[in-house]
Amino acid sequence: MKYIIPALLILFVAFNDSQAQPTLAKYGNDFLNTGAGAQALGMGSAFTSVTRDVTAAYWNVAGLSFVERPQLIYMHSERFDGIVGYDYGGFAYPLAAKDAVIAISFFRQGVDNIANTLNAWDQDRNAPKENPNDHITRFSAADLAVFISLAKKSTDRLALGITAKVINQRLGPFANAWGYSLNVGAQLKTDIVDVGINVRDITTMQKMWEVNEDEFEGFQEVFNDSIPSGQNEYVLPSIKMGVSRVFSFHDFEWTAAIDTDLYFENRRAYYMNVGRMSIEPHIGSELNYKQIISFRTGLTDFITDPEGGFTVSPTLGLGLNLSMFSLDYGFGSFAGTSSNLGYTHRLSLRYSL
Repeated sequence: MKYIIPALLILFVAFNDSQAQPTLAKYGNDFLNTGAGAQALGMGSAFTSVTRDVTAAYWNVAGLSFVERPQLIYMHSERFDGIVGYDYGGFAYPLAAKDAVIAISFFRQGVDNIANTLNAWDQDRNAPKENPNDHITRFSAADLAVFISLAKKSTDRLALGITAKVINQRLGPFANAWGYSLNVGAQLKTDIVDVGINVRDITTMQKMWEVNEDEFEGFQEVFNDSIPSGQNEYVLPSIKMGVSRVFSFHDFEWTAAIDTDLYFENRRAYYMNVGRMSIEPHIGSELNYKQIISFRTGLTDFITDPEGGFTVSPTLGLGLNLSMFSLDYGFGSFAGTSSNLGYTHRLSLRYSL
């Protein structure tokens, strides 16, 4: 890892510097904020210093270093009454010879079966064509991401990790964008608390949009508007950091965690803002009985609304470990401002080989 990290940083910084005057993309990677695994949702996404399994590739790559056996995971989530689907899958594999862990993760958020009615309109008659359904095609709007991660324990107390990620955002046949960047993370175990920090897009993500003008034939005539043009965008780095502590008594373990997300895009969307920096806190806890069943709760989406005032969204979760399988359920967006978008149910299944 000592040689891989500098090499990757040089590669990505050189790539970013080669791009000409891109524009800032606020919320440019927010499709990834859904996260990985239902356990974290149940804990209000306060997971940076807690994560120790395959999902660490997302929450804090350094946590992968605690994976001792190969792990597989899959998660599905839906929002807006099933209109928006989100799928996540990951695989982590310990490298015994290198005393390290590698992982690959896949993410997809999409709206499928969207009707394209552009070719169903008769420009000459300014009315639908005969049998318009024969001219309607379907497409998907989807955001995809692939993470390739590597983590290793530097000492008994300190773990480090790095993730190279590639994203592809696609609006059917009309337009698509590619983006590249790096995440880095660290976890430190102290005598008082566990500390975690994950810096996302540390190299600043560059996204290059391309528009297929052939697919916009007739767009100007029908909508009296110009065809969109491709452009380059960039996504600023953000920081997720947190602390946690585990309390043990009899057959129970109770984990308490606090995280803070820092964004530097001048969002002004959350309760606390300092200049261009927006601060998004998360609070979570988990009560585990004999490493078999877990109960979780958390608080997230601390938002101040000019009309509704200050609100916060609670979360709930449940986990069950059965031999090599771990089944987790998370429930959120049932209160607070986020409830306006409908409930969030999340289910994930992890398998340890």
